[in-house]
Amino acid sequence: MKRYDEVMDQLRQVPRVWLVTGVAGFIGSNLLEVLLKANQKVVGLDNFATGYKRNLDEVQTLVTSEQWGGFKFIEGDIRELQDCHNAMRWDENSPVAHVLHQAALGSVPRSLADPIATNAANITGFLNMLVAARDSGVKSFTYAASSSTYGDHPGLPKVEDKIGRPLSPYAVTKYVNELYADVFARSYGFSSIGLRYFNVFGARQDPNGAYAAVIPKWVDSLLRGDVIYINGDGSTSRDFCYVANAVQANILASVAEDDAARNQVYNVAVGDRTTLLELIDAIRYNLTATTAFPPPNIVQRDFRAGDVKHSQADISKARTLLAYEPSHTVHDGLGETMSWYVSAREKRDPSLT
Repeated sequence: MKRYDEVMDQLRQVPRVWLVTGVAGFIGSNLLEVLLKANQKVVGLDNFATGYKRNLDEVQTLVTSEQWGGFKFIEGDIRELQDCHNAMRWDENSPVAHVLHQAALGSVPRSLADPIATNAANITGFLNMLVAARDSGVKSFTYAASSSTYGDHPGLPKVEDKIGRPLSPYAVTKYVNELYADVFARSYGFSSIGLRYFNVFGARQDPNGAYAAVIPKWVDSLLRGDVIYINGDGSTSRDFCYVANAVQANILASVAEDDAARNQVYNVAVGDRTTLLELIDAIRYNLTATTAFPPPNIVQRDFRAGDVKHSQADISKARTLLAYEPSHTVHDGLGETMSWYVSAREKRDPSLT
């Protein structure tokens, strides 16, 4: 079992062909950046439902022209089986070896507002990807699962084999993904690995829209001098995970050779908890190092439907079977993330520099 740095060195020596779905999204574009910098070939599939061309444009500025030439983009929809089949080849002689399936409609509130759309993307789309990958004979299939699968199970830290009842349509869809993955392993001998993400954050995470995640939304509000809304009394806690950790887990899962590591789900997190009030303080501290902003106006409101009070991951399984070791704590990740948000804001409005 190789460490992440050893795996990346090996990939640079022997490039492979990867498919990243949701490539124009937050996690997808970060995967694209790391893979291209390692001189891999990447097929990217996205319909821009929640992803943005600007994310791809930014990645292009961060890699060499030769590395960017290793990227093939397909505008398509995972809800269409033919689009999934079309994405399984770089060209006639270069089939995809590794699938990193990130495309989905995220957000608990979005799923409560429109469960049909969430089901179509997250279940029908997931099944289409499984079928296309199975038919293509890919070497590995790694998919974005979710900590929402733990539902109302009260135990902390969260351990992979102990889950409760789902609390939202989104949680149902991500659990169904795991069930389908297990059935495909037993019925067709098609192995996969699911990664239960815990509150991933980082560069290129969208701060806008009704369903924006808490960190980019709060950063944007702080920089604008807008109201900061806290759901509940601020004691709600989460295992916030910097995106570099999620990228590492995806790549390690993709190249895992031990049979014991396959057909599993893994927590992807840091293994710690941060309350919302602690998070605001950490964001303010890291922003102060890069820019000035007015004091925040914090307003508390009702606890959000479908959410859990506390969440923290046990990451020992990923450590043992995948050699996963988080490279960034929440504070390390916030430092890098704040620099990106300030830079991105200044690019949109040069008068802010």
